[in-house]
Amino acid sequence: MRMPIGSTDVSESGGTVTLIGRRANGWRSIASTEMPLDEAVALLEKQAHAHEDPAFEEAVLSSDADAPRYVPGQSILWRYGRHIEAVRVIRDDERGLVIWIPPGSSRLEPGPADGRRHRDVPLDERFLEPWVMREKTWTGQGVVRVAPTGKPWSVWFFRRADGSPAGVYVNLELPHRRGTGETSSVFSNDLVLDIWIDAEHVGSEDVWLKDADELEAVVRQGRFTAEQAEAVRVLADHAGHDFIVDGAWPLDEDWAHWTPDAEMDVPVALPPTPLIESARRRSGPNSLGG
Repeated sequence: MRMPIGSTDVSESGGTVTLIGRRANGWRSIASTEMPLDEAVALLEKQAHAHEDPAFEEAVLSSDADAPRYVPGQSILWRYGRHIEAVRVIRDDERGLVIWIPPGSSRLEPGPADGRRHRDVPLDERFLEPWVMREKTWTGQGVVRVAPTGKPWSVWFFRRADGSPAGVYVNLELPHRRGTGETSSVFSNDLVLDIWIDAEHVGSEDVWLKDADELEAVVRQGRFTAEQAEAVRVLADHAGHDFIVDGAWPLDEDWAHWTPDAEMDVPVALPPTPLIESARRRSGPNSLGG
């Protein structure tokens, strides 16, 4: 039996989720106000960046005519503020960038300095704790990730252990910028709130809102203003109307069943560059900067 709309649960990663609707049944607004997409993005661009890389200052929006393009099979870095992930390009065209993260690929991510997982820190302390960088590898099945050109989100296609589709994760984030520098990189900043689309009941999949409570916590702890948090909710509404309800691109291209060849599926390592060596040593007193 399907859970009723409004039900709450805990995701596999430990975040709180709320069932907000079913795809193709319309979209119930998450934000309490309406706002043009570019206005919401402009509010969120004021959020502090945490890249600390000269290449970020020279990076251009993916929608810019001068933005660099990447070739299939190329290894690049996908960067969310302090997070740095090694990924491999599947395709790059005017619609957007599509990448594959093979199992075992390397990543750097900040975590609580005392060794706890981010999710293990109580919500009211989560962004106030000292942090250090840790190197990890991508576990479980590989993931196709799509960054639609000019949009403030990416779309992740997750798989179960048997390779069948598990669902689609819509990660709300700042519009992507591209740079070259030591290593070709895609830059963005995570915006806390996310959307999960179950793989079951094709055409009427359950749609869940993830980490609404964490978004409220970052306002209390000073990372976002209340106005910026509302702008994040506005982005979620735009994603719903832009492609989720209608199953538009990239949901209509069957990325959930894309299969890499042996060469594409080789784990991607972080490059041995001064940038990466410096990033490994980073730490800070709290996570309010990004």
